Amino acid sequence: MVRVREMTEADIEAVSGIRVTGWQTAYAGVVPQPYLDAMTVEDDARQRRTWFTRSRGQVLDLVAVDDGAGPVGWASLGQYRGECEERPGELYALYVRPDVIGTGVGRGLLQEVHRHAAARRFESMLLWVLRDNPRARRFYETAGYTADGAVRSDLYGEVELTEVRYRRAL
Repeated sequence: MVRVREMTEADIEAVSGIRVTGWQTAYAGVVPQPYLDAMTVEDDARQRRTWFTRSRGQVLDLVAVDDGAGPVGWASLGQYRGECEERPGELYALYVRPDVIGTGVGRGLLQEVHRHAAARRFESMLLWVLRDNPRARRFYETAGYTADGAVRSDLYGEVELTEVRYRRAL
């Protein structure tokens, strides 16, 4: 049975494992392979520890926990980091272990994200997704998100990739 709870410092290693394997699986063929190969759980955990401590009270990290296997998914949300007329929240990240994709863990995490965002009185949720990640785009579209026309580019290694912004009313 999977349940969702707030992340603790004790979850950082597991969350870093989920994030790194999530990137290496989901972005293979999209993000340059040397960039993905250079990612390590240890480096991610070191950065996540610092970020986790600094962002307390501003960012909410949730983990989906399988009672027999520990964390199997992670989501992070907070106030939108860009300019916007309304008061939106932002889904900063959502990853599940590759072996549980399609089992409902991601949907359960996203439902909890929406519940917590509504409790924080966000009017809508925004997120950024790589344009060339059709699986993630379908996942968010199925959950009621629509691309709102905003795009941005980020550098991954020496390759510039386009991200599309999605929006959903709460």
